Amino acid sequence: MKQVTIPKRLTTALVNSLTAGVVPRVGLEHIAVGRRAEVASILQDMDNIAEGGAAFRLITGRYGSGKSFLLQMMRNYAMDRGFVVADGDLSPERRLVGTKGQGLATYRELMMNLSTRTRPDGGALEAMLQKWISTLQQELMQAAGLRPDDPALQEAVELRIYAVCQEMQSLVHGFDFAKVLAAYWSGCKLGDDDRKAAALRWLRGEFPTRTEARKELGVGVIIDDDNWYDYMKLWSEFAVRIGYKGLLLFIDEGVNLYKITNSISRQSNYEKLLTMFNDTMQGKAQYLGIYLGGTPQFVEDERRGLFSYEALRSRLMDGRYSSGSRRTYTSPILKLDMLSHEEILILLQKLRHIHAVHFGYEAQLADEQLIAFMQAAVNRLGADELLTTREVVRDFMDVLHMLHQHEGLSFEALLGEREREHAATANERQGKAKDELDDFLAEFEL
Repeated sequence: MKQVTIPKRLTTALVNSLTAGVVPRVGLEHIAVGRRAEVASILQDMDNIAEGGAAFRLITGRYGSGKSFLLQMMRNYAMDRGFVVADGDLSPERRLVGTKGQGLATYRELMMNLSTRTRPDGGALEAMLQKWISTLQQELMQAAGLRPDDPALQEAVELRIYAVCQEMQSLVHGFDFAKVLAAYWSGCKLGDDDRKAAALRWLRGEFPTRTEARKELGVGVIIDDDNWYDYMKLWSEFAVRIGYKGLLLFIDEGVNLYKITNSISRQSNYEKLLTMFNDTMQGKAQYLGIYLGGTPQFVEDERRGLFSYEALRSRLMDGRYSSGSRRTYTSPILKLDMLSHEEILILLQKLRHIHAVHFGYEAQLADEQLIAFMQAAVNRLGADELLTTREVVRDFMDVLHMLHQHEGLSFEALLGEREREHAATANERQGKAKDELDDFLAEFEL
């Protein structure tokens, strides 16, 4: 397998993240294996979104199957292709709808993580606006031969900004959105940092009351639980008008909607999800992609999952010609199977190389030893169906760390030692269960 040079910054992020069992934010291309059909399908979505379309996908799979990894990898691909991206996890405090500001909390999380190619770590809101204004100034200077200190340049820039704002005013909430953009430009032009900061606060959904927004910016509305999704549609339109290809939202941990105990609140969140689905599928939204990760139970449970909401079930369920062995990758649900043994072996080879590069040694483990490690993992878990990528990766990183830090320790000795410990623990549990059963039978009378 051809090895590539990986910067220390990336190997550090990869080693630390994988050791802890979490998905790295960077360097994913160095450990990506499989998922060709799923990736190709989402890349096709991006092409459609860049042409004015929209997309909605549910990425489903068991814990540890690679949902978060796929979402993160597609986020990085999208930035490289010129999209604005925003990602966030749902939680008890962050939902799609809530009576205590949970929907607005999701909007704020997404805006905090707003990213572009030049600002991949989030916080790209002000950078996007500054880049837009700077680009307008440079274009007008070149087209009209104006100097940076020429008053006519400021007037020309202002006209262009108001032209974009005029286009936004025809959209839902577009008038107020345009007024805030104009207020930001006014702050830039006059050197009024307070006005710029107020505009950014409003765009991030941080104004608590309409009264305060009217006082500082002259707008009578604020972003709240009820309308935050409408503003996401505005952001997708605005992103295209200032030079990007669209806006993609990557939302993980959808299972937190399934965990909502109050049935009315849970149904309200599913209704909001239905609105998002309909908008993207029916062409009501443009330049917008929504990708939501969740477990199969979150989707398919007919008592509390998405399938408990008939309007969603009828839209999301497989067609009659789909089957487990043959599936379409253009449906709203992308179901992630576990990686094959061949794909896991390739992944282990990549991890072996990354660990050696990071710590500066020559990799010693042979492919046969990697296969032996896989076989031990399968035997330990009891069945192939229980093998998750996360568990395999975390255990393998543990093996690599142990072998690197203990020079006299061999792979065979380490593996055999752990397997003996596992067998002893299993026998102990089995014996304890047998003793409990014997005690029960001894006390049982017909």
